[in-house]
Formats: sequence, structure tokens, C-alpha cells
Amino acid sequence: MSRYRDAAGFLLLSTLWGGSFIAIEIGLEFYPSVLFAAYRFDLAAIVLAGYALGYRGGAPPRTRDDLLAIAFSGGLSIGVNNSVLFIGQQYTTSGIAAVTYSLVPIATAAVAALVVADARIDGRDVVGIGLAFLGVALVAQPDPANLSSGVTLGVSIILVGVIAAAVGSVGLQELDPSFSSLTLTAWAMLFGASVLHAFSLLRGEPQMPPSTEPLAVVAVVFLGVFSSAIAFAIYFELLSRLGAFQINLTSYVVPVVTTVAGWALLGEAVTGWTVAGFGVIVVGFVLVKREAIRRELPGIRAAIGGRR
Repeated sequence: MSRYRDAAGFLLLSTLWGGSFIAIEIGLEFYPSVLFAAYRFDLAAIVLAGYALGYRGGAPPRTRDDLLAIAFSGGLSIGVNNSVLFIGQQYTTSGIAAVTYSLVPIATAAVAALVVADARIDGRDVVGIGLAFLGVALVAQPDPANLSSGVTLGVSIILVGVIAAAVGSVGLQELDPSFSSLTLTAWAMLFGASVLHAFSLLRGEPQMPPSTEPLAVVAVVFLGVFSSAIAFAIYFELLSRLGAFQINLTSYVVPVVTTVAGWALLGEAVTGWTVAGFGVIVVGFVLVKREAIRRELPGIRAAIGGRR
């Protein structure tokens, strides 16, 4: 029964995160990009902090590692990452944004190899990382005569967020915070929301109260409550049972969810270049994560056999 529950949780998490790109696309019609991201994490922080810090009795930051963890997670993985994601998605479709974002696990491995002493990469890892970035290039279809607009610009901006998320993740792995991952995420969302509001002001975006338009309300509530607060609670619950490798496979289900939903709900076109680029990114992931895949295969085979 627990296997079916984990599978349902995995699919729900992928659906919530996949739907977030659709909600961003919708909400950008009503809000300046970074202010919209800030409202997402205002609501997410209220909900998750109420649960993690209130109901679950989460602790306040006490140590230097606690503060650094909040800075890495809230400043980079939430603040920088989401600001450029929301800006970049103005220039591309939700599906292309999700495919580009699927590069995060590979970018994290690349950053770790550069800055972590015991992280090593070999020739096959380099080929895998290269293939992943080639896949993103296929999705972006860069035109030398038109690099400053359109899909190429959007993908390039989102790539900055991918790198920020990777640096934040690697930095977090080098720390030992005193509180749980869920509590850390609650504090990070509180800090990240303040970073996003500050960046919105620095960009000179018009400051406006949350819109009462029904679609705008749905977009903010879905992003803040469902694809942030609830999704992260599901994520950490599954992480404790499935492990990092299996749960991070959501990165390759999310683009499928987003692309199908974007086509069905928003009428977004799905090009052969997007599909091909995503396929190349997945091949790159398999090369980079081949040892983890080899370790996980016996358990996956046993789980499949147990269902028959």
C-alpha cells in the first residue's frame, strides 16, 4: 500500500510543480513579474510558516549554519531563482520554461564538481553536462540575428535562475543547520519573499495590491498554497522515504505535465525542437547520474515485481 501511496504522492507533486509554470503564465497577465513572484512567496511563507513553525513547533535560527542555510535557500534558490524565472517566462511558453528548468539537477552536479572538494566528474560526466546544455540550446533555437528577444532571451534568463538554484543547493549541502528541512524551507520562504519585494522595488516595478480578478487570484493561490507550501510538504515527506534520486526524477515528469497542460489550457504550440531538446537533456541526465541509476535499479525492479 505504501508503494501506491508514494507513487500517488510523486504524481501529485509533479502535477503541482508542473502546474506552477501554467499559473505563472496566467498571472503574468495581471502583475509585474518580480512582484508576482513576491506575492507567491508571501502566501507560501504564511501557510508553510504557520504549519512548520506553529503546528509543528519549528525552531528559530540559532547558529551560523542556520543563517547561512536561510541565505542560500531563500536568497538564491527562492529570491534570485524565482525573480529571473518569472522575468524569463514573459518571453517564452510555460512548456519551454519547464524544459529549461529541468536542467537544475545536472547544473547542480556541475557546480558541485567545481566547488566541492570530494566531488569528481569524468569524461562521461562532461559529455552528459554538455548534452544537457545542448538540449537547452535546441529548445531555445538561438538566432544570432535576434538574440535579444523572444524564446532565446527567455531561456537565457531562466538559465540564470537554474544556476542560482544549483549554487544554492550545493551551498546548502555544505552546511549543517540545526532545524528540519521543512522548518528551513519556511524560514527561507519568509526571507525569499522579502528579497523578491526588494528586487521588485529596485527594478522600478509599479507596486500594486493583489488583484481581485478571478484568474489572478487562482494563479497566486495555486502558486503560493498548492505548488509551494503543500508541494514542499509532500516533497520532504517523499524524500524521507524514497531518497534524493527518485524524488528528483520529478524534474523530468514536470516538463511533460507542463507541456501537455500548456497545450490543452493555453493553446501553446509544442514544437519538435522542444521535444528533441528535452530528450537530449534526459540523455545528459542519464550519463551524469549513471551511478545513481545503477544503484537504484535493483530497488525499482523489486518494487515493480512486487506489484505484479
